[in-house]
Amino acid sequence: MRPPGDDLRPAGSRRGRRNDPERRDRIIDACLTVIARDGVAGTSHRKVAAEAEVPLGAMTYYFDGMDALLHEAFTRFATSVSAQFVRRMEAATDAQAARDAVVAIILEDVFRDDRDLVLSHELYTLAAREPRFRSITSAWMARSREALELHFDPETTRMLDALIEGVSIHRALDAEPRDPREVELAVARITRALDR
Repeated sequence: MRPPGDDLRPAGSRRGRRNDPERRDRIIDACLTVIARDGVAGTSHRKVAAEAEVPLGAMTYYFDGMDALLHEAFTRFATSVSAQFVRRMEAATDAQAARDAVVAIILEDVFRDDRDLVLSHELYTLAAREPRFRSITSAWMARSREALELHFDPETTRMLDALIEGVSIHRALDAEPRDPREVELAVARITRALDR
């Protein structure tokens, strides 16, 4: 039998308390912030809960363990990065605009801030160690290649994709800033066949 007044509880509530509809999203965003600051190895339920400003118990209410939270957080991150990638390539109207879009992806998106760079490499490391996270990187790479193939043949696409990833590694590890013209030159050389 339902307790008296049970039917008077507001929709979306639990035990008579209003749920915060954005709490789950805040936890995912907070998880990415903690990963960027402390790495995957340094990420804990306690740190994420503190960053999201939610009770520690909310972590297990919304996620079945840390792996589930990491999977959701990295999926959100990879989807947002690849969506920007797709937008740039879809907006290109000719070969030169497509080249410019690739350069912009590298110089403006990949290099946008250290946070995204760290998150990318944390995800790569995790996916290399844990096969269940490879689905995230595989889907990310597939979306990137599909976007590049709007303008480039499959072989050129693979080279450009490798360039984008390689430059991001150099960006993360180089002590000195690199000349942006190197990126423009590399993209021009890889795509030179388009002009023939």
